[in-house]
Amino acid sequence: MNRVIALVDCNNFYASCERLFRPELRDKPIVVLSNNDGCIVARSNEAKALGIAMGAPYFKTKAVIDKHDVQVFSSNYTLYGDLSSRVMATLQELEPEVEIYSIDEAFISLPATGNAEEYGRLIKAKVAQCVGIPVSVGIAPTKTLAKIANMFAKTDSRYGGVADLIGAGNIDDLLEAVEVGDVWGIGRRSTEKLNRRGIYSARQLRDSDDTWIRKRLTVTGLRTVMELRGIPCVHAASVHATKQSIISSRSFGQPVSTKTDLREAIATHISIAAAKLRAQGSVAGAIQVFFHTNRFKEDAPQYSGNLTLPLPQPSAYTPTLIKYALRGLEQVYKAGYGYNKAGVMLTDMTSGGCQQGELFGPIDIERRPLMDTLDKINRKWGRNTLQFAAAGVKKSWRMRQSFKSPAYTTNWREIPVVRA
Repeated sequence: MNRVIALVDCNNFYASCERLFRPELRDKPIVVLSNNDGCIVARSNEAKALGIAMGAPYFKTKAVIDKHDVQVFSSNYTLYGDLSSRVMATLQELEPEVEIYSIDEAFISLPATGNAEEYGRLIKAKVAQCVGIPVSVGIAPTKTLAKIANMFAKTDSRYGGVADLIGAGNIDDLLEAVEVGDVWGIGRRSTEKLNRRGIYSARQLRDSDDTWIRKRLTVTGLRTVMELRGIPCVHAASVHATKQSIISSRSFGQPVSTKTDLREAIATHISIAAAKLRAQGSVAGAIQVFFHTNRFKEDAPQYSGNLTLPLPQPSAYTPTLIKYALRGLEQVYKAGYGYNKAGVMLTDMTSGGCQQGELFGPIDIERRPLMDTLDKINRKWGRNTLQFAAAGVKKSWRMRQSFKSPAYTTNWREIPVVRA
């Protein structure tokens, strides 16, 4: 074994991001809300201790929040995305093989020689020093075991934030303490099948019959079992899978009743989806436009607009996509309704490097430098630094963010001012 796996996971990431520029909130309970301040999507340890549940509607927990002076924040994805990039860049400075798994998690391939636990503490200290975000580190021979190691690093204070299963010797007791449903890759239905078989812990899963596992949980489940045995079966993907469709949609902060606002929302979502389309080197051959009223308001008139338009030529050029999306909106829009959500989906996607051009028209390759420049500016200085006029400026329809913190790291007007 020449390499081992370390899983680095940011602790309560959204809450930690909000606390980073507010040191007075250290040890204070914090919750972060979903789009339009609907439900709780992140909690600090202090908020968890109060019994505030993940996914609970904000209005249902407001009494507990007020009673215990819980700090409430709207989702600030610009801030979270930037701090995530800084964490990942710090990890990449330490080791060349870093696989970003999610906004707050990354697998790192480490040399099998040396003191792995000591190196894990160095990683933890380096991220804290360079970014200020607390992380937990789980070290093991495989990704699945690294996930389990990280679970103990995060929840058991005896590990001090770093758990090394390689140096732990016999890990039977640790695996016995992990419920089978908490094993990475084991979903709800698989858990039910395993429980009916009498398998309730990660240790029992590791020691289960291979033939039965392959028959009931397919080869994917068997790979998980092999990983629990210390045999690497889930390898880093050298090429990320290309998405076959891209969706951008969001509920409005308040009902939208004018075509102008709907046009701005559709153009905004097209701009977001087109940037993602170009990032993976694809072009779209069709656009689906959709919007609808609030289905939960039974006493209000209901309408749902939905239309898919094929493009004359596959494209990733935002002005072209906006033109056809707005053309679709015109065909299915009906006045007199209060719409609460709109979005677009790009489909029929192919590689941007294999396009057949029009005889008398430009192709995307000729327009690519302009779009590349737009994307680079928005990546560096924040989304909508440059945007299309069709997307609007004031955007009164945008989602509700009553408790949003400043964009401390990406907006010149909101950068903290330090006075000596």
